[in-house]
Amino acid sequence: MTGISMRGAAAVVGVSELHYKRGEAPHGELRMTLEAIVAACTDAGISPRELDGFVSYAGGGHDGAIIGGALGVDDVRWSNMMWGGGGGTVAAAVNNASVAIAAGQAECVVVYRSMAQEDTGRLGYAKYFYGPHYLAHGVGSPAQVCALRTQRLLEHDGVPREAMRALVLAAYRHAQNNPTAAGYGRPLDEATYDASRMITEPFHLFDCSRESDGAVALVLVSAERAKSMRPDAAYVLAGAQGAPGGYSSIIDNDDLYTTAGFAGRSGRPGVAERLWTAARLGPDDVDVVQVYENFSGPAVAALIDHGLVPTGPAAGGVLTVDNLTAGVGKLPVNTSGGNIADSFVNGMGLAVEAVRQIRGTSTNPVVGARTSLFIGGPMAPVVSSTLFGHEDTL
Repeated sequence: MTGISMRGAAAVVGVSELHYKRGEAPHGELRMTLEAIVAACTDAGISPRELDGFVSYAGGGHDGAIIGGALGVDDVRWSNMMWGGGGGTVAAAVNNASVAIAAGQAECVVVYRSMAQEDTGRLGYAKYFYGPHYLAHGVGSPAQVCALRTQRLLEHDGVPREAMRALVLAAYRHAQNNPTAAGYGRPLDEATYDASRMITEPFHLFDCSRESDGAVALVLVSAERAKSMRPDAAYVLAGAQGAPGGYSSIIDNDDLYTTAGFAGRSGRPGVAERLWTAARLGPDDVDVVQVYENFSGPAVAALIDHGLVPTGPAAGGVLTVDNLTAGVGKLPVNTSGGNIADSFVNGMGLAVEAVRQIRGTSTNPVVGARTSLFIGGPMAPVVSSTLFGHEDTL
């Protein structure tokens, strides 16, 4: 019996995002979710009643029955939520929708996430995630946990500290062309970055992602239907999720301590390798990347894990501001400004930007982009990635 292939079986045909400064959303999470979904359906040219599948990222409390009922859908055939904190399975939510369509479990699936300070408070307080293992040692925030691994990446693997700075400066450079980005009109230079206060070594203030209120939605349908709906649909070429055995489950005694969780272990392929195998493409085929930067260090590690950047001192030769800039470099990254300079709704906005690059509607377009990689939250217990492609890549 042969398995169901996900390659090119589904495509994103509608997207929307709402984001506000943290604590300033005009509505709560449920209403924002509904508004984002309706807007994504409008973008796709369909009625919300046509939706029959619902996938949310971890932390959202609104399942398919609730959302479907509010939208007046005809039938709810698929409803689930991805596990995993820290944005690790945010790309897996898109993959999950694709699997549902490929397997015939649903025909029109929406992936969504909504966050509001008033409803859920700050994500930076990590008691819900790190429990007694870290708290007993005075480590109580995601920044501290990721700093441990990042410092090891710098000291043991020899990745230059400047590589992190380049990622941040490129994000702010992209934000200057994106009027809705939080960093718009606030350019960042090396001196300002270097002078910013230390949050937890080696992270300066600007290495840390912001938290936003808002909601994001993406509508997926079958490839056959997508071809009749729009010529610029973003097809899901491949998706993978997971973690090397023991990664994070044994806290900070992992053998693969400096990876972002996408690498393989003991000869077994990891998330990144499985992604490339399923896509029948490789790192050299990627035109543009949106990588979840909870902090700059894990994002650098994720790029290394995916084979886009060499590890060690050589990473500095690739991770330069110009090389990471759309229209200038060979590895454009986080072209809307990313979590760091645009907005943060658990990184789901990065998926929207990945789709916009395929459409050619980004505020920092990569001309002729045919493949667009979306990498979920690195250094989380479970991680995931999705590779989008233009119809030309099928």
